[in-house]
Amino acid sequence: MTRSHEVPGHPPGRTAVVVGGGLAGVSAALRLADAGVAVTLAEARPRLGGLAFSFKRGDLTVDNGQHVFLRCCTAYQWFLDRIDARDLVTLQDRLEVPVYDAQTGRTGRLTRANLPVPLHLAASLARYPHLSLRERASVGRAALALRGLDLADPALDEVDFGSWLAARGQSARTIEALWDLVGVATLNATAAHSSLALAAMVFKTGLLTDPGAADIGWASAPLGDLHDGRGRIALDKAGVVTMTRTRASRLTPDVTGGWQVALETGPGRGTELTADIVVLAVPQREAHALLPEGAVQHPEKLLQIGTAPILNVHVIYDRQVLPQPFVAAVGSPVQWVFDRTQSSGLTGGGQYVAVSQSAVEDEIDLPVATLRDRYLPELERVLPAARGAGVREVFVTRERTATFAPTPGVGALRPGPVTRAPGLYLAGAWTATGWPATMESAVRSGLHASAEALSALGLPVDDGVLEAA
Repeated sequence: MTRSHEVPGHPPGRTAVVVGGGLAGVSAALRLADAGVAVTLAEARPRLGGLAFSFKRGDLTVDNGQHVFLRCCTAYQWFLDRIDARDLVTLQDRLEVPVYDAQTGRTGRLTRANLPVPLHLAASLARYPHLSLRERASVGRAALALRGLDLADPALDEVDFGSWLAARGQSARTIEALWDLVGVATLNATAAHSSLALAAMVFKTGLLTDPGAADIGWASAPLGDLHDGRGRIALDKAGVVTMTRTRASRLTPDVTGGWQVALETGPGRGTELTADIVVLAVPQREAHALLPEGAVQHPEKLLQIGTAPILNVHVIYDRQVLPQPFVAAVGSPVQWVFDRTQSSGLTGGGQYVAVSQSAVEDEIDLPVATLRDRYLPELERVLPAARGAGVREVFVTRERTATFAPTPGVGALRPGPVTRAPGLYLAGAWTATGWPATMESAVRSGLHASAEALSALGLPVDDGVLEAA
C-alpha cells in the first residue's frame, strides 16, 4: 500500500495498517474499512483469530481451547454480526450451569428466573446444594456489597478479590464452590490472585445488571470457521488487504506525518508499507518491541503485565458420557467439561469432551501421560457415565500465555488505545478495556482504537457501534 493520495477511490489521509489478525485487529480493520479507510492487515500466523482458533488432527477439527461468551458481551456479539457468524454460535435462552460435586456425588444448578436483579438468582442460590444454609445467606450479603462498588475507583485494583470476599464472610468453601467457579473461568485466576476491580467488573456486569446478562454462549462450529473463515470473508468484502504469514519488524515515523511499516513476508523477503494510521494489535511484549521510543510514557509497564496459561485435556470416549453441552465441577481438579462432538466432526459414535482448565501454572508443562493419569479418573468422578467407558484417544492443547494475569495492580499497567505518537494506536485484550482477557475485551479494544483513529482522521464515528463497547 502506498500513501493515501495514491490509492484510487480513497481521499488523502485515509490509509491504515493493522498489525495483528486476532479479534482486536480484525475488529479494528473492519471498523476502519467501513468508514472508508484503505486498510492492510498483517498477521504473522497463517490464519486469523489469534488464540481463538482451530486446527486439524486427523479427521477431527480441534479448537485450541474452549471459548465462551455471555449475553452481556455486546462487543463480541457485534463482531459476530459483522462477520455474519450468528448461525455458528449457540446462546442459552436462560442461564443454566450444572455443577457436579465430586466429593458428594450431588449435582446442583445455577439458573436464573425472569425477575429483577438480584432476585433473578435468589431461588437458584437458595437451592444450591454445594453450600450450607449459612453460606448461601452470606452470598447475598457479599453480592449486595459487590453491587455497591464503584468500578471507576482505582483503589479497587490494589485489592485482591479473595481477601475482599473473606472480609465479607465468605468461607473457603463458598469461594471455591461459587465465586471461583465463575471467576477462574472468566479471569484465569483464583480469587486470591485476582484484582478486585476486574472481579467486580465480571460479577457486576454478568450477574448484577440485567437478568439475562450471564446467559452463556459458545461456538457450535469450529472457532476457525468463525474467526478465520467468516472473518476473512468479511475483510475481503470490506476491501481490506489481508496478509498472513507476515510479521511487522519495525515502525518508523514518516517525514510527511505518517508511518513506515516494515514487514517480513518470508525468509529473506519483506516489504514496506506507508500509511497514515497504524493500529498495533499484538500481545504486550510484541507491542513493546515494536513501539518507537517515546510512543508511550512508561513502556516498561507493558513488560510488567504478567501472563497466565490455560490447559485443555481432550478425551474421546467410545460412548456418550456427557448428556449436556457442558458441566462445571467442584471438589475435583476438573473445572469445566464441554461436549465437542458435533463441532469437531467426530463420526462413528462415541463422544469427544474437552476439560478446560484455567489458572494451572503448576500443570501447564506436565507430560501428556501424567495429565492423562490425573484427569481420566477425575472425569469418571465428575461424569458417572464415563465409568467403564472405553477411551479412544487423549491429547492436550496448551496456551502458556493465554491471557494477561489479572493480578492486583494490573490496571495501572494497561495502556489505553492512544499513544503519544500521532497516528499510532494500541489494541488487544490486554489494553485498558476494563474487562479481563476475553474475546469481549479484544473486540472492545479494536473498536476503541479504530474510533480514536477515525476521530483523528476527521471521519465520523458510528456511536451505535461504540455503544456495543
